[in-house]
Amino acid sequence: MTIIQQFSRQLEQEAQATRKMLAIVPNDKYDWKPHEKSMTIKRLATHIAELPSWIKMTLTTDELDFAHNPYQVENVNNTGDLLDYFERNLEEGRAYLKEEYADKLDEDWTLRSGDTIYSVEPKIDVLRMSLSQIIHHRAQLGVYLRLLDIPIPGSYGPSADESF
Repeated sequence: MTIIQQFSRQLEQEAQATRKMLAIVPNDKYDWKPHEKSMTIKRLATHIAELPSWIKMTLTTDELDFAHNPYQVENVNNTGDLLDYFERNLEEGRAYLKEEYADKLDEDWTLRSGDTIYSVEPKIDVLRMSLSQIIHHRAQLGVYLRLLDIPIPGSYGPSADESF
């Protein structure tokens, strides 16, 4: 199995768990956050939904410079729109996890804001980090939902809210 095939397989596995988690975000809690330093559920869930789009960005660019590309948050206001946004980004991510991009994986990719460089890493590491970000933020969303007493679906097996 090639590394591109491995990334593709992992994306599909994580998409299943992510879809289940995003589907239970309550429409009436989009402005809720557990702490003043935390993101709102809307911001967190939208970020999770956009992460598959990082695949295209990583494979087709050499950097993200916030000074020249200010971050624009997608405005979703309900769970149906959130899931649609996730599915569009997932489809885009799938379209770029192709063997034709395998020769790009060793190229450097830079995250910066003008002259301030946050990281310079091979694209293979940026792809791995992007998939890890989906997992990390999905778990964070699970904590938010748990605090709201919303039953959590399992990611890699049953959750405490599901039967074994």
